[in-house]
Amino acid sequence: MTMQRIRFTYTKGEPLKWIGHLDLARVWERVLRRTQLPVAYTKGFNPQLRIQFASALPVGCRGRAELADLWLNEPIAPAQFAAELQPKLPPGIEIRDIHEVDLHAPTLQALMWAADYVVQILPEGAVDVAQAVGRFTAAAQVLKQRARDGKTYDLRPLIEDLRVEGTDDEGWVHLALRVSSRPGATGRPDELLEVLGLTDCARRIERTQLILAAEPDKSAGAPRDADAALAFDADSEREPVAKVLPARLTRTGWGGFD
Repeated sequence: MTMQRIRFTYTKGEPLKWIGHLDLARVWERVLRRTQLPVAYTKGFNPQLRIQFASALPVGCRGRAELADLWLNEPIAPAQFAAELQPKLPPGIEIRDIHEVDLHAPTLQALMWAADYVVQILPEGAVDVAQAVGRFTAAAQVLKQRARDGKTYDLRPLIEDLRVEGTDDEGWVHLALRVSSRPGATGRPDELLEVLGLTDCARRIERTQLILAAEPDKSAGAPRDADAALAFDADSEREPVAKVLPARLTRTGWGGFD
């Protein structure tokens, strides 16, 4: 039996943004059971679908270029895979790209490096989004306490990039955000909005890109190949493109940030 590992990019749109990661995984399992695809399962008393997701999307967020790997018991052409799968998908999920990867390549979770988001905020009252962003980016350290275990951690290094892109005609302020998504060092947009004092404002959050390290490297603080990473962007070409992660600047403290 010749197995195949398919990597596909998909969207998680507005109809599904309040579905949690485990429920989304169940959706995929049910959809794949309805197809004629030769999907593979684990062996044992309770066989599980052999599918891996790159990174769980926070509840309430849309995803433009989510990534998953699926194992098949026999090879299939990407076009046939899409033709069989797409009609079975619920509203909000669309296949954007499909390609084959090596069976023994590292897992998506092991390769995760960073993620890009577009965040839209509708300010209320005297809230100044640009001022809050400026104060955060000027801080050398931003200490937060985890709700689940009470431990204190520094949020600042987990925010790779943060900037105001502008304000649209309806008053929504658009932010561009890149967070770290490495094992043990993952930033979340909701944590950032809490620190910025924007939790009570109306918001729209969409993850636009997942960035994979070109090669796992436990001995260094960045991907190899001159800090290059593989970026999967729904608006880019089908093939992964190399991008360089921005250097983190030295910051000075301000107010409530250390």
